[in-house]
Amino acid sequence: MQDTKVSPCRAVTADEVAHYHEYGWVKLKKFVDPAMLSTILGVAKGIMGEDGDSNPPYGIDQPYFNAQYGGLYANPDVRPIFDGIGPAAKQLLNRKAGTGVRLFNDFFGPKLPAAKKTRNMGNGPTSFHQDYITFAVDRSGGMTFWIPLEPYGPDAGTMSFINGSHRLGVLGNYTAYDGKDIREVWPELNDLEMSEPITYELGDVTVHNHMLVHGAGANHMDRPRWAYLVLPQPADARWNGAPPEAFDPSAHNMTPYGEFPDKAFPIIAD
Repeated sequence: MQDTKVSPCRAVTADEVAHYHEYGWVKLKKFVDPAMLSTILGVAKGIMGEDGDSNPPYGIDQPYFNAQYGGLYANPDVRPIFDGIGPAAKQLLNRKAGTGVRLFNDFFGPKLPAAKKTRNMGNGPTSFHQDYITFAVDRSGGMTFWIPLEPYGPDAGTMSFINGSHRLGVLGNYTAYDGKDIREVWPELNDLEMSEPITYELGDVTVHNHMLVHGAGANHMDRPRWAYLVLPQPADARWNGAPPEAFDPSAHNMTPYGEFPDKAFPIIAD
């Protein structure tokens, strides 16, 4: 059982698991201790500056946000958050075989102010898309814990989700729509309900399935919209051999359909 005395995260409820499987996403209210969020925000600003735009380019140039690798599993002040995210992800995965969870990636994603000229990309809207196709894994089940580091509402460019779209299967890479919106390419999405842009109080988190279609508006504040993203995958997921955006197989001596190495992609829930 999760030790709530030491974990900065609360347990996930059965109703939240049911919502996640029905809609493809769930809002976990007051999931993380605000003290942990303050620590993470301090780390983020130490790397990226108060403006969220003072880091060298990370190599992912898109208008959604200014991406920067986190690597916070190795940070002893932040490590306890993974002791909460791992069991929560396993509950949400809800595999009958009791499959564990692997930490696939974590990164900072400040959405920069739309009205300001920025050094890095990341001050535009987030077009609607799925995450799954960019990760080069051989099975579904992955998810993103989207953790705002301050309270935010729609003016900050918070996400909306197309409810139930995770059941439509793989809808292609967002770069392959020839400049069209995914809802033009897949008009089936227009038959589904869309959530309102999420409003987050401090400690609230959303979790979305990597097959779920989601997007966001621009950030209309005069400061960054700070977010920290943690991406768990099922522990049994394999690299499918395709060129990935999220990791370098050669750096880890990986082979197609071989296991992800535990050292680089640690197990955070058995």
